[in-house]
Amino acid sequence: MPGQQGRTTTGSLADSLPTIIDSARTVREYEGVMLKLVDKNTLNSNSGLAWDEISLEQLNAQAVTETTVLDSPQLFQDTLFSITPTVVGIHTVVTDRVQKRISANVAARMGVLAQNAMNRKKDEDLITVLDGATTSLVGAGSEVTENHIAAAVKRIQSNATEPAVSGIYTVLHGFQTYNLQSRLLVGVPTYPIPSGLTESVYRMGFRGSIVGSELFEDGNITIDSGDDAKGGVFAREAIVHVQGMSPRGETQRWPHYGGGADALWMYDEYGNGERSAGNWMYEIFADATSPTS
Repeated sequence: MPGQQGRTTTGSLADSLPTIIDSARTVREYEGVMLKLVDKNTLNSNSGLAWDEISLEQLNAQAVTETTVLDSPQLFQDTLFSITPTVVGIHTVVTDRVQKRISANVAARMGVLAQNAMNRKKDEDLITVLDGATTSLVGAGSEVTENHIAAAVKRIQSNATEPAVSGIYTVLHGFQTYNLQSRLLVGVPTYPIPSGLTESVYRMGFRGSIVGSELFEDGNITIDSGDDAKGGVFAREAIVHVQGMSPRGETQRWPHYGGGADALWMYDEYGNGERSAGNWMYEIFADATSPTS
């Protein structure tokens, strides 16, 4: 109504206030650690669909005396290990109207989301390899301990079938590493903290080496309905990642869609497998309840 009295505030001129996006961010994702811990190979161009590796079985030598007639030839035996990479992709479409109307700082953040999705997919697929281990340690509802990891390490290093010689890694959900941390900090700070591992964990959390294995957290590990999660202990050479065609992107103009739009496709080709199955990798299926104290 004309002629009203009062003090002018932002409330009285609310319809005149522009909406300005002052900042934008992408929802944070777990970077993933698996790809940097495995044996990476490339499927060469014009070499078929599969990456193939032959392993030759051991031979046996025998004692020979002066009267021995050595006539027991040892048989050479081979085993084929094969990985066939498959294609993964993501498709996005952004109309011209969206590009012209959304805030510039929002548009600047959109570009990384597709690549983040591809990276997450690759990490999740490698985590799935852990779920396929021949032997699972710990068990649903039970907390992982350093003894479980130590057992896996020694079984990898000292098994009679084929001991591993590469580095050994432990990958767990952060809630599982919290359980390891809590075991080391029992009684702290009710008594003086001696210098060493306990002091380091108290100040910086659990990180680094544990019983002959490098420990890593991966938040892409899924927690099931029973608050359990599947991580693993493995030698680098146990998990093989084969890259097929290099990651690539293609764009296409869609003038017929929504008044004009840009379509983007991103593709990657890769495959994963377990080498020397049953010898160099152990699943850790253990409690991953959200910490409360």
